[in-house]
This record gives sequence, C-alpha cells and structure tokens, in this order.
Amino acid sequence: MTLQERDKKHIWHPLKQHQTHPNSLGIVKAKGCILTDEHGNEYIDAISSWYTCMFGHCNDFITSRVYEQMQQLDQIMFSDFTHPAAVELSEKLIAILPDNQAKIFFNDNGSTAVESAIKMALQYYFNKGDQRATFIAFENGFHGDTFGAMSASGLSVYNGPFEDFLINVHRIPVPNGNNHAEILGQLKSIITNYKVAAFVYEPIVQGAAGMKIHNMNGLNEIIGFCKSQNVLTIADEVMTGFGKTGKNFASDHITNKPDIICLSKALTGGLVPMAITSCTQEIYDAFLSNDIAKGYFHCHTYSANPIGCAAAIASVDLLTSEEIQNSIQRIAKRHEVFSEQIKSHSKVKSTRTIGVIFALDLDTNMERYGTLRDLLLSSFMKEGVFLRPLGNTIYIQVPYVITNEQLDKIYSTIEKVLDTL
Repeated sequence: MTLQERDKKHIWHPLKQHQTHPNSLGIVKAKGCILTDEHGNEYIDAISSWYTCMFGHCNDFITSRVYEQMQQLDQIMFSDFTHPAAVELSEKLIAILPDNQAKIFFNDNGSTAVESAIKMALQYYFNKGDQRATFIAFENGFHGDTFGAMSASGLSVYNGPFEDFLINVHRIPVPNGNNHAEILGQLKSIITNYKVAAFVYEPIVQGAAGMKIHNMNGLNEIIGFCKSQNVLTIADEVMTGFGKTGKNFASDHITNKPDIICLSKALTGGLVPMAITSCTQEIYDAFLSNDIAKGYFHCHTYSANPIGCAAAIASVDLLTSEEIQNSIQRIAKRHEVFSEQIKSHSKVKSTRTIGVIFALDLDTNMERYGTLRDLLLSSFMKEGVFLRPLGNTIYIQVPYVITNEQLDKIYSTIEKVLDTL
C-alpha cells in the first residue's frame, strides 16, 4: 500500500477540501531544492515549502548544529530556566533586527507569534489603565489561524465560519502610491472614534493575498501616523523576514520601525517549528510591576526549545554570510530579467518582483480558487516543478541555494504551461 493510500485512512490535511481533493502526494526525501516522492520522481521546490526552507532542505550546516545541540540539551521549561542557545539566539537576532527592538519572546509558529503580539498590545495599554479593544489591519491581509491572528486577517475563505467570534478590527486599503491621503483620512476617523491598540500589517508584501507588493512610502506614512497617535505597530514578518525582500527584514526598507515584530517560517530554516515576537524596551517595561497580574502570562510548553534555537542560530549565521547575501542578489536579478521577459505573454496580466519573490497575475476570467489553480498545480508537477498558485497568481520564492540551471527550469516550465492554457 502506498503512502498516499495509507494517508487517506487517518489524516486530515490543512487547507484542503478532502471531498474534491482526496489525495496527497507522498514525499520521502528532500535535499537542497529537490523533493523526491515515493515513486522516485523529483520536483524543484520553487516555493521553499511555504517559504521556510530558504537555505535548502536538510541543510548540512543547520543539521550539524542541531545534532550537536541534541547531544547536550533537548528540552527545558523556559519559565524558570534559560540556556546557552536561547541567549545566543536572542543576541544574534537583536543584532540584525531594527534598532528599536530590545526583547525577544519565544512562540511556536507564525500564528502564535501574531497572537502573542496582539495580546502584548492589549495588555500594554491595560497595564497603563487604558483599556483598548480595537485593531487596524490591511484589507486582504493574512496573519494566521488562531483567533487573534485570524481576526486581523482579511481573507474570508479562512475566516467565514468564525466572523461572529473575532475581535474588533477595522480594515484599510493597502497603499498604492496614489491613495495616501485617503488612507490617512480613514486612519484618523478610526482612531478618533475607537480606542485602537495597534495596527497589524504585513510589511511591503501580502503573501496569501497573492504576493501583492504595496508602496513603501505609503506604508512608512501609515506607520508614522499611527505612532503619532499613540497606536502600537505590529509588523508580521513571518513570510517577509530573513532576506526574502532583498533585505534581512522587510521593515528595513522603510524608516519608521514597528514596535513589535513577528518572526517564524525561515527562522529555523524550515527544520523545526519555532517563532519569535520581538518588541521595544518601552513595551517590555509596561509589564514590570510588583503586581504579579501585570506580568505577561502567556506561555508555550516548547518555548525556546534548545533544538529549535540551535537551528535558528545556524539560520541567522547563514543569512548574514557573504555567500547567502550574494545569492539573494543573484536570484533577485534573474527574477527581474524573467519578469521583463514574461510580462508580454498573452496570458499574463501583470508581474512584480522584490528580492527573491516573483509573482505574475494571469489575464483570465477563470475562477480564482478552482479549475485554473488545480490545472496549473498539476501541470507544474508533471514538469517536475512544485509551484502552488494562489488562485490566478503564480509566484516563485526559491531557496537561496538554488542553481541558475534550476531557476531556468522553473522559468521555462512557467512559460511552457502558460503556452498550453
């Protein structure tokens, strides 16, 4: 019996309608940019397995560091203890995060990183005797699946059954270079009429919305206005962090820095789950008190797991290496060339690229999450490339270790499939 057949007996997969899509391909090996299925077929992982394995699958540098850690300390509760890997990771992250970040809080995944950020913002004002219950977020944003993170998200396909149970969030358009005044007017109205705790946003790029890239100057103005109105700013860098936009963090592209930053995915190079919520000293200080109830009583059993910390330390070392930084620039330049080449295709409506992120929107009336998406996915897989379209959007987000030949294979596969539509 194949893995696929055994899988169907007991497993419930995420983001999947099992009635119409009952099968899941069995993957038995991954190395570098190559996935191998149970039948021996190979696929280039052109999306780094949901933007996690940015340094390649089973990266020897990361796995060797993790192996060393496994011989020394596997797990320790983090409420009463600390350990060398957690301390070293905090030092390395603070060294590359925006200068206003001072404290590191450990979580399990991207959703819980955002959840923690939202709770921090609420309690920050609560501890100051200023109870606030409203948040601001961009339209069509995505921040995770736990309730606070889901509340900040604006994609109804994820939120539909739970809308009546979410926290109060007001949504604003993303800045496009022409709507700054309109957005600032909406912000002023919301902040005047509601007690707003924080603005939650994906900096520069909205991932699940189709890799939509918004105007940097506009975002900078929005953050600056929120700060001027004593509204905290939360940057969800779960997808954008660790070099994907051409800088270590998307927040590095703009001058106004967030008060809180959420990290996960590439944090550990995709090896093990871990997440970070960082914040300023001012936010941390609001939780210091002789009153125990003002402490931040939020915890995950595997907070700062030593093995995860070891993987994250290795990831930071790789990210800041000359080799990876050069590779990021190499991929970015090749994406720009491909973008110019493919934008004239009759099936392409528009293209965009930033750092190692490339996306194109198809010029088609076929339904966004249906026939076209399934056709594209299966067509790419038949060509030996794993690309997972977001509706009518095809995007690339490759591991930094990818070769030029592998990149060319991805590009040519996209062209071939578009020619057959």
